[in-house]
Amino acid sequence: MYKKWMALAVAAIVPLSMLPGQAPAQTPTPTPTPIPVVASFSILGDLVTEVGGDRVAVSTLVGRDSDAHVFQPAPKDVKTVASARVLVINGLGFDGWMNRLASTGGAGAGRIVVEASQGLAGRPQAAEKAGHDHGGHSHGHGHKKGHDHGPVDPHAWQDPRNVVTYVRNIAAGLTRADPAGAAYYAQRATAYTARLTELDGWAAQRIAQVPPAKRKVITSHDAFGYFAARYGITMVAVAGVSTNADAGARDMADIIRLIRRENVKALFLENIANPRLIEQIASETGAQVGGSLYSDALSATGGPAPTYLAMMRHNVETLVAGMQRN
Repeated sequence: MYKKWMALAVAAIVPLSMLPGQAPAQTPTPTPTPIPVVASFSILGDLVTEVGGDRVAVSTLVGRDSDAHVFQPAPKDVKTVASARVLVINGLGFDGWMNRLASTGGAGAGRIVVEASQGLAGRPQAAEKAGHDHGGHSHGHGHKKGHDHGPVDPHAWQDPRNVVTYVRNIAAGLTRADPAGAAYYAQRATAYTARLTELDGWAAQRIAQVPPAKRKVITSHDAFGYFAARYGITMVAVAGVSTNADAGARDMADIIRLIRRENVKALFLENIANPRLIEQIASETGAQVGGSLYSDALSATGGPAPTYLAMMRHNVETLVAGMQRN
């Protein structure tokens, strides 16, 4: 009886992995140290986070509610870039300062640069002269200064179908930097692509509820060309493709005449643009400002557009409500 009792006592305190016939306990695979990734602006930062998940530590140079068109790098930004394993830029001439910043910060041993828009042809910038043909749906006005992006409109993320390309390029770049995470990145990219497809279908259906004759919008700067072309909206921008552009007196007069002739009531501010011109137009035409759109930057985390998906849904709902008043 004593021997039986001792056997039971020993069994109670000996780990199961040490008992005869039992496999040794498996040590949990440690979570890898996140690779440092720097994205040029907040929208890209969100996309990298969606694809990279726990395997990346993302820093963004141009933050939320901030304007990449007028960004001036600080010494701390040079250090941030220098420590990055992966740099993610938009390309299409949007963030050319990133290349200069990366060069200033040193080449970086093995650093990988991902151009998120690689593979996209890009759409030509809208003509600068006000009052031209509306067949292209999006119209830029004003004379661009300083941050001219060249012949291509860089705001490709305004069409969710283009963001599928962004996600594919980001996943490929992260895989190059971290081959062990290839399956992880592929799975997250696939899941997020499905959400982009869902978003695009929803946006198309939502905007289709607005009669085509009412789909006319005045915005601060010409950031919505891809959006307008995708969903069949005529957008007139007070300034050009860059926020660092001025609308001349003739441009303003042309826009005001257009608003009165077409009975446009959908005027919108942007979170990164100076509201002065839009407010002036509203004052002179009696049109109402229909809210703020998020074009080149996400909102604060507690705002209406803390992620790309939330930003697009906010913009669609805001635009639909404004266009219905036309």
